[in-house]
Amino acid sequence: MKKLLRQLVQAQTTAEKGELPAAEIISAELGRFGIESRIDSWDKTRANIIAHIQSSGRKGALLFASHLDVVPAGGVNWSKPAFDAVESEGRIYGRGSADMKGGIAAIVTAIGEIVESGTKLKGDIIFFGAAGEETDSCGTRRFVRENGKLPDLTGAVITEPTNFEIITAHRGMLWLKAETFGKAAHSSTPHLGVNAINSMRAVLNELENFKIPFVRHELLGECSMSINTIAGGEAMNIVPDKCKIEIDIRTVPGQNEQDIIDGLQKIFTKLKQRNPKFDAEVSIIRQVQALETDTQCDFVKAFCSAVGINETTAVGFTTDGPYFASLGVPVVIFGPGKPHLAHKPDEYIDISDLKKGVQYYKNIILKLLS
Repeated sequence: MKKLLRQLVQAQTTAEKGELPAAEIISAELGRFGIESRIDSWDKTRANIIAHIQSSGRKGALLFASHLDVVPAGGVNWSKPAFDAVESEGRIYGRGSADMKGGIAAIVTAIGEIVESGTKLKGDIIFFGAAGEETDSCGTRRFVRENGKLPDLTGAVITEPTNFEIITAHRGMLWLKAETFGKAAHSSTPHLGVNAINSMRAVLNELENFKIPFVRHELLGECSMSINTIAGGEAMNIVPDKCKIEIDIRTVPGQNEQDIIDGLQKIFTKLKQRNPKFDAEVSIIRQVQALETDTQCDFVKAFCSAVGINETTAVGFTTDGPYFASLGVPVVIFGPGKPHLAHKPDEYIDISDLKKGVQYYKNIILKLLS
Protein backbone atom coordinates (compact mmCIF):
# COMPACT_ATOMS: atom_id res chain seq x y z
CA MET A 1 0.00 0.00 0.00
CA LYS A 2 2.78 2.45 0.90
CA LYS A 3 4.64 1.50 -2.27
CA LEU A 4 1.52 2.12 -4.34
CA LEU A 5 1.00 5.55 -2.79
CA ARG A 6 4.61 6.54 -3.32
CA GLN A 7 4.43 5.49 -6.97
CA LEU A 8 1.25 7.51 -7.45
CA VAL A 9 2.77 10.65 -5.90
CA GLN A 10 5.91 10.24 -8.02
CA ALA A 11 3.74 10.05 -11.16
CA GLN A 12 3.28 13.86 -10.89
CA THR A 13 -0.20 13.87 -12.41
CA THR A 14 -0.66 17.61 -12.83
CA ALA A 15 -2.81 18.90 -15.69
CA GLU A 16 0.38 19.58 -17.62
CA LYS A 17 1.64 15.99 -17.40
CA GLY A 18 -1.67 14.12 -17.37
CA GLU A 19 -3.06 11.12 -15.53
CA LEU A 20 -1.98 8.24 -17.78
CA PRO A 21 1.05 7.20 -15.64
CA ALA A 22 -1.15 6.93 -12.53
CA ALA A 23 -3.77 4.91 -14.41
CA GLU A 24 -1.06 2.49 -15.53
CA ILE A 25 0.28 2.15 -11.98
CA ILE A 26 -3.19 1.37 -10.63
CA SER A 27 -3.87 -1.09 -13.43
CA ALA A 28 -0.68 -2.96 -12.60
CA GLU A 29 -1.56 -3.04 -8.90
CA LEU A 30 -5.05 -4.35 -9.58
CA GLY A 31 -3.50 -6.94 -11.88
CA ARG A 32 -1.49 -8.30 -8.95
CA PHE A 33 -4.81 -9.37 -7.44
CA GLY A 34 -6.06 -10.79 -10.72
CA ILE A 35 -8.41 -7.83 -11.28
CA GLU A 36 -8.83 -6.64 -14.85
CA SER A 37 -9.15 -2.93 -15.55
CA ARG A 38 -9.68 -0.68 -18.54
CA ILE A 39 -7.77 2.55 -19.18
CA ASP A 40 -9.69 5.11 -21.18
CA SER A 41 -7.05 7.42 -22.61
CA TRP A 42 -7.27 10.52 -24.82
CA ASP A 43 -5.14 13.47 -25.90
CA LYS A 44 -1.99 11.34 -25.38
CA THR A 45 -1.69 12.00 -21.62
CA ARG A 46 -5.22 12.15 -20.19
CA ALA A 47 -6.76 9.00 -18.71
CA ASN A 48 -9.54 7.45 -16.67
CA ILE A 49 -9.33 3.94 -15.25
CA ILE A 50 -12.27 1.63 -14.58
CA ALA A 51 -12.30 -1.76 -12.85
CA HIS A 52 -15.46 -3.84 -12.53
CA ILE A 53 -15.48 -6.73 -10.07
CA GLN A 54 -18.55 -8.80 -10.77
CA SER A 55 -20.67 -10.69 -8.26
CA SER A 56 -23.83 -12.78 -8.11
CA GLY A 57 -25.72 -9.57 -8.88
CA ARG A 58 -28.34 -10.07 -6.18
CA LYS A 59 -27.61 -6.56 -4.84
CA GLY A 60 -26.92 -3.26 -6.52
CA ALA A 61 -23.34 -2.33 -7.36
CA LEU A 62 -21.19 -0.01 -5.26
CA LEU A 63 -19.13 2.66 -7.01
CA PHE A 64 -15.88 3.91 -5.49
CA ALA A 65 -14.74 7.08 -7.27
CA SER A 66 -11.36 8.81 -7.02
CA HIS A 67 -9.50 11.41 -9.04
CA LEU A 68 -6.03 10.81 -10.44
CA ASP A 69 -4.95 14.41 -10.97
CA VAL A 70 -3.30 16.82 -8.55
CA VAL A 71 -2.80 20.56 -8.42
CA PRO A 72 0.73 21.85 -9.13
CA ALA A 73 3.26 21.98 -6.30
CA GLY A 74 3.34 25.77 -6.54
CA GLY A 75 6.21 28.23 -6.32
CA VAL A 76 6.63 28.00 -2.55
CA ASN A 77 9.37 26.00 -0.88
CA TRP A 78 8.63 22.52 0.41
CA SER A 79 10.69 21.10 3.26
CA LYS A 80 10.69 17.82 1.31
CA PRO A 81 10.60 17.50 -2.50
CA ALA A 82 7.00 17.72 -3.64
CA PHE A 83 7.02 14.62 -5.82
CA ASP A 84 9.59 12.38 -4.11
CA ALA A 85 7.00 10.80 -1.78
CA VAL A 86 9.33 10.91 1.21
CA GLU A 87 8.38 8.70 4.17
CA SER A 88 9.23 10.30 7.49
CA GLU A 89 7.98 9.93 11.06
CA GLY A 90 4.97 7.82 10.14
CA ARG A 91 3.89 10.01 7.23
CA ILE A 92 4.25 10.08 3.46
CA TYR A 93 4.84 13.58 2.12
CA GLY A 94 4.13 14.84 -1.38
CA ARG A 95 1.67 16.58 -3.63
CA GLY A 96 -1.46 14.46 -3.80
CA SER A 97 -0.58 12.28 -0.81
CA ALA A 98 -3.75 13.45 0.96
CA ASP A 99 -5.73 14.80 -2.00
CA MET A 100 -6.36 12.11 -2.96
CA LYS A 101 -3.84 9.44 -3.78
CA GLY A 102 -3.95 8.22 -0.21
CA GLY A 103 -7.63 7.43 -0.76
CA ILE A 104 -6.77 5.67 -4.03
CA ALA A 105 -4.10 3.53 -2.38
CA ALA A 106 -6.51 2.60 0.42
CA ILE A 107 -9.47 1.63 -1.77
CA VAL A 108 -7.36 -0.25 -4.33
CA THR A 109 -5.73 -2.20 -1.50
CA ALA A 110 -9.10 -2.89 0.14
CA ILE A 111 -10.63 -4.15 -3.11
CA GLY A 112 -7.57 -6.30 -3.78
CA GLU A 113 -7.68 -7.90 -0.34
CA ILE A 114 -11.41 -8.60 -0.63
CA VAL A 115 -10.91 -10.29 -4.01
CA GLU A 116 -7.83 -12.17 -2.83
CA SER A 117 -9.75 -13.52 0.18
CA GLY A 118 -12.27 -15.20 -2.10
CA THR A 119 -15.23 -13.52 -0.38
CA LYS A 120 -18.44 -14.08 -2.35
CA LEU A 121 -20.22 -10.79 -2.95
CA LYS A 122 -23.85 -10.19 -3.86
CA GLY A 123 -23.17 -6.82 -5.48
CA ASP A 124 -20.53 -5.64 -7.95
CA ILE A 125 -17.66 -3.32 -7.05
CA ILE A 126 -16.79 -0.60 -9.53
CA PHE A 127 -13.60 1.38 -9.06
CA PHE A 128 -13.26 4.57 -11.08
CA GLY A 129 -10.26 6.89 -11.23
CA ALA A 130 -10.95 10.17 -12.99
CA ALA A 131 -8.96 12.70 -14.94
CA GLY A 132 -9.27 16.43 -14.42
CA GLU A 133 -11.24 16.76 -11.19
CA GLU A 134 -9.09 19.69 -10.13
CA THR A 135 -9.66 21.61 -13.37
CA ASP A 136 -12.78 20.80 -15.37
CA SER A 137 -14.12 17.37 -14.29
CA CYS A 138 -13.49 16.14 -17.83
CA GLY A 139 -12.89 12.54 -16.75
CA THR A 140 -16.03 12.21 -14.64
CA ARG A 141 -18.19 13.91 -17.24
CA ARG A 142 -16.82 11.45 -19.81
CA PHE A 143 -17.54 8.52 -17.46
CA VAL A 144 -21.09 9.63 -16.67
CA ARG A 145 -21.89 10.04 -20.37
CA GLU A 146 -21.19 6.31 -20.74
CA ASN A 147 -23.34 5.30 -17.76
CA GLY A 148 -25.37 2.90 -19.90
CA LYS A 149 -22.53 0.42 -19.45
CA LEU A 150 -22.91 0.43 -15.67
CA PRO A 151 -24.96 -2.04 -13.64
CA ASP A 152 -27.64 -0.71 -11.31
CA LEU A 153 -25.90 1.20 -8.53
CA THR A 154 -26.85 1.21 -4.86
CA GLY A 155 -24.60 4.17 -4.10
CA ALA A 156 -21.33 5.96 -4.74
CA VAL A 157 -18.42 6.63 -2.39
CA ILE A 158 -15.90 9.36 -3.24
CA THR A 159 -12.56 8.71 -1.57
CA GLU A 160 -11.61 12.34 -0.96
CA PRO A 161 -9.73 13.15 2.27
CA THR A 162 -12.34 13.85 4.95
CA ASN A 163 -10.42 12.71 8.04
CA PHE A 164 -13.02 9.93 8.14
CA GLU A 165 -15.98 12.25 8.46
CA ILE A 166 -19.00 11.24 6.36
CA ILE A 167 -19.80 14.10 3.99
CA THR A 168 -23.27 14.14 2.46
CA ALA A 169 -23.51 17.77 1.30
CA HIS A 170 -21.26 20.42 -0.19
CA ARG A 171 -21.55 23.71 -1.98
CA GLY A 172 -21.55 23.98 -5.74
CA MET A 173 -19.17 25.90 -7.94
CA LEU A 174 -19.85 28.50 -10.61
CA TRP A 175 -16.76 30.03 -12.19
CA LEU A 176 -17.53 32.97 -14.47
CA LYS A 177 -15.45 35.14 -16.77
CA ALA A 178 -16.60 38.70 -17.30
CA GLU A 179 -14.97 40.65 -20.13
CA THR A 180 -15.21 44.29 -21.11
CA PHE A 181 -14.38 45.44 -24.63
CA GLY A 182 -13.14 48.82 -25.78
CA LYS A 183 -11.26 50.37 -28.66
CA ALA A 184 -7.47 50.49 -28.90
CA ALA A 185 -5.74 53.81 -29.51
CA HIS A 186 -2.38 55.42 -28.92
CA SER A 187 -2.12 56.43 -25.28
CA SER A 188 -1.16 59.98 -26.32
CA THR A 189 -4.70 60.32 -27.72
CA PRO A 190 -6.85 58.34 -25.30
CA HIS A 191 -9.98 60.20 -26.37
CA LEU A 192 -9.82 58.30 -29.68
CA GLY A 193 -10.18 54.97 -27.92
CA VAL A 194 -12.44 53.26 -25.39
CA ASN A 195 -10.59 52.07 -22.30
CA ALA A 196 -11.73 48.53 -21.37
CA ILE A 197 -10.06 48.79 -17.96
CA ASN A 198 -12.16 51.83 -17.14
CA SER A 199 -15.22 49.86 -18.22
CA MET A 200 -14.20 47.02 -15.92
CA ARG A 201 -13.78 49.50 -13.07
CA ALA A 202 -17.45 50.37 -13.51
CA VAL A 203 -18.33 46.65 -13.37
CA LEU A 204 -16.29 46.15 -10.20
CA ASN A 205 -18.01 49.11 -8.57
CA GLU A 206 -21.40 47.56 -9.33
CA LEU A 207 -20.30 44.16 -8.03
CA GLU A 208 -19.54 45.72 -4.64
CA ASN A 209 -23.30 45.86 -4.06
CA PHE A 210 -24.34 42.84 -6.15
CA LYS A 211 -26.61 40.57 -4.11
CA ILE A 212 -26.85 36.98 -5.32
CA PRO A 213 -30.31 35.52 -4.68
CA PHE A 214 -30.30 32.43 -2.45
CA VAL A 215 -32.04 30.82 0.48
CA ARG A 216 -29.67 30.17 3.35
CA HIS A 217 -29.01 26.43 3.67
CA GLU A 218 -29.29 24.82 7.09
CA LEU A 219 -25.91 23.03 6.74
CA LEU A 220 -24.01 24.97 4.09
CA GLY A 221 -24.97 28.49 5.00
CA GLU A 222 -24.70 31.22 2.40
CA CYS A 223 -23.64 31.52 -1.19
CA SER A 224 -20.28 33.29 -1.60
CA MET A 225 -18.61 35.28 -4.36
CA SER A 226 -14.95 36.18 -4.82
CA ILE A 227 -13.30 38.02 -7.73
CA ASN A 228 -9.96 36.22 -7.96
CA THR A 229 -8.20 37.27 -11.18
CA ILE A 230 -8.03 40.38 -13.34
CA ALA A 231 -6.13 41.03 -16.56
CA GLY A 232 -6.12 43.84 -19.07
CA GLY A 233 -3.91 45.87 -21.35
CA GLU A 234 -1.05 44.98 -23.68
CA ALA A 235 1.43 47.84 -23.44
CA MET A 236 2.02 51.15 -21.69
CA ASN A 237 1.36 53.16 -24.84
CA ILE A 238 -1.88 51.45 -25.96
CA VAL A 239 -5.37 52.18 -24.68
CA PRO A 240 -6.58 48.71 -23.66
CA ASP A 241 -9.37 47.19 -25.72
CA LYS A 242 -9.95 44.18 -23.45
CA CYS A 243 -10.12 43.49 -19.74
CA LYS A 244 -11.34 40.40 -17.93
CA ILE A 245 -12.05 39.22 -14.42
CA GLU A 246 -12.74 35.70 -13.17
CA ILE A 247 -15.30 35.20 -10.44
CA ASP A 248 -15.57 32.20 -8.11
CA ILE A 249 -19.12 31.73 -6.83
CA ARG A 250 -19.94 28.91 -4.40
CA THR A 251 -23.61 27.99 -4.50
CA VAL A 252 -25.97 26.21 -2.11
CA PRO A 253 -28.66 23.63 -2.93
CA GLY A 254 -31.72 25.11 -4.57
CA GLN A 255 -29.95 27.98 -6.33
CA ASN A 256 -30.47 28.63 -10.01
CA GLU A 257 -27.11 29.49 -11.58
CA GLN A 258 -28.83 31.14 -14.54
CA ASP A 259 -30.34 33.69 -12.15
CA ILE A 260 -26.80 34.69 -11.16
CA ILE A 261 -25.74 35.10 -14.78
CA ASP A 262 -28.89 37.07 -15.54
CA GLY A 263 -28.03 39.35 -12.62
CA LEU A 264 -24.67 40.15 -14.18
CA GLN A 265 -26.31 40.79 -17.54
CA LYS A 266 -28.61 43.32 -15.87
CA ILE A 267 -25.53 45.12 -14.54
CA PHE A 268 -24.13 45.28 -18.07
CA THR A 269 -27.42 46.61 -19.43
CA LYS A 270 -27.49 49.30 -16.74
CA LEU A 271 -23.93 50.38 -17.54
CA LYS A 272 -24.70 50.38 -21.27
CA GLN A 273 -27.59 52.75 -20.66
CA ARG A 274 -25.25 55.10 -18.80
CA ASN A 275 -22.51 54.87 -21.41
CA PRO A 276 -23.38 53.71 -24.95
CA LYS A 277 -19.71 52.81 -25.54
CA PHE A 278 -19.77 50.24 -22.73
CA ASP A 279 -19.56 46.65 -23.98
CA ALA A 280 -19.26 43.48 -21.91
CA GLU A 281 -20.15 39.81 -21.79
CA VAL A 282 -20.11 36.96 -19.28
CA SER A 283 -19.31 33.29 -19.91
CA ILE A 284 -19.11 30.13 -17.82
CA ILE A 285 -15.65 28.69 -17.11
CA ARG A 286 -16.79 25.81 -14.91
CA GLN A 287 -20.05 24.79 -13.32
CA VAL A 288 -20.69 22.06 -10.73
CA GLN A 289 -23.97 21.72 -8.86
CA ALA A 290 -24.22 21.62 -5.08
CA LEU A 291 -24.54 18.18 -3.48
CA GLU A 292 -27.12 17.13 -0.92
CA THR A 293 -27.70 13.45 -0.16
CA ASP A 294 -30.66 12.38 1.97
CA THR A 295 -29.10 11.34 5.27
CA GLN A 296 -32.14 9.16 6.07
CA CYS A 297 -31.86 7.01 2.94
CA ASP A 298 -31.04 3.31 3.32
CA PHE A 299 -27.62 3.69 1.70
CA VAL A 300 -26.41 6.39 4.11
CA LYS A 301 -27.77 4.48 7.10
CA ALA A 302 -26.00 1.29 6.00
CA PHE A 303 -22.82 3.23 5.32
CA CYS A 304 -22.85 4.80 8.79
CA SER A 305 -23.40 1.37 10.32
CA ALA A 306 -20.49 -0.08 8.35
CA VAL A 307 -17.98 2.49 9.62
CA GLY A 308 -19.47 2.91 13.09
CA ILE A 309 -20.06 6.65 12.70
CA ASN A 310 -23.55 8.00 13.31
CA GLU A 311 -23.19 11.62 12.24
CA THR A 312 -22.83 13.08 8.77
CA THR A 313 -21.63 16.58 7.93
CA ALA A 314 -21.34 19.16 5.16
CA VAL A 315 -18.36 21.05 3.71
CA GLY A 316 -17.74 24.17 1.67
CA PHE A 317 -15.46 22.68 -0.98
CA THR A 318 -16.71 21.00 -4.16
CA THR A 319 -16.19 17.50 -5.61
CA ASP A 320 -17.30 15.49 -8.63
CA GLY A 321 -20.11 14.12 -6.45
CA PRO A 322 -22.99 15.92 -8.21
CA TYR A 323 -22.08 14.19 -11.49
CA PHE A 324 -22.49 10.79 -9.85
CA ALA A 325 -25.69 11.98 -8.16
CA SER A 326 -27.02 12.74 -11.65
CA LEU A 327 -27.06 8.95 -12.18
CA GLY A 328 -29.82 8.81 -9.57
CA VAL A 329 -27.74 7.31 -6.75
CA PRO A 330 -26.93 8.56 -3.24
CA VAL A 331 -23.39 9.88 -2.84
CA VAL A 332 -21.17 10.08 0.23
CA ILE A 333 -17.63 11.43 0.50
CA PHE A 334 -15.36 9.56 2.89
CA GLY A 335 -11.65 8.94 3.02
CA PRO A 336 -8.29 9.07 4.77
CA GLY A 337 -6.29 12.25 5.04
CA LYS A 338 -6.78 15.69 6.54
CA PRO A 339 -8.65 17.94 4.10
CA HIS A 340 -6.98 21.13 5.35
CA LEU A 341 -3.65 19.86 3.91
CA ALA A 342 -4.99 19.74 0.34
CA HIS A 343 -3.28 22.11 -2.12
CA LYS A 344 -0.73 23.23 0.47
CA PRO A 345 3.06 22.81 0.64
CA ASP A 346 4.32 19.86 2.69
CA GLU A 347 1.09 17.96 2.07
CA TYR A 348 1.19 14.57 3.78
CA ILE A 349 -0.87 11.63 4.95
CA ASP A 350 -0.38 9.57 8.09
CA ILE A 351 0.40 5.94 7.33
CA SER A 352 -1.88 4.95 10.20
CA ASP A 353 -4.74 6.67 8.37
CA LEU A 354 -3.96 4.72 5.22
CA LYS A 355 -4.26 1.47 7.15
CA LYS A 356 -7.45 2.65 8.81
CA GLY A 357 -8.83 3.61 5.40
CA VAL A 358 -8.25 0.11 4.05
CA GLN A 359 -10.15 -1.41 6.95
CA TYR A 360 -13.01 1.07 6.65
CA TYR A 361 -13.40 0.41 2.93
CA LYS A 362 -13.35 -3.35 3.47
CA ASN A 363 -16.04 -2.97 6.13
CA ILE A 364 -18.16 -0.89 3.73
CA ILE A 365 -17.85 -3.47 0.95
CA LEU A 366 -18.69 -6.38 3.24
CA LYS A 367 -21.61 -4.57 4.89
CA LEU A 368 -23.24 -3.37 1.68
CA LEU A 369 -22.38 -6.14 -0.78
CA SER A 370 -22.19 -9.43 1.12
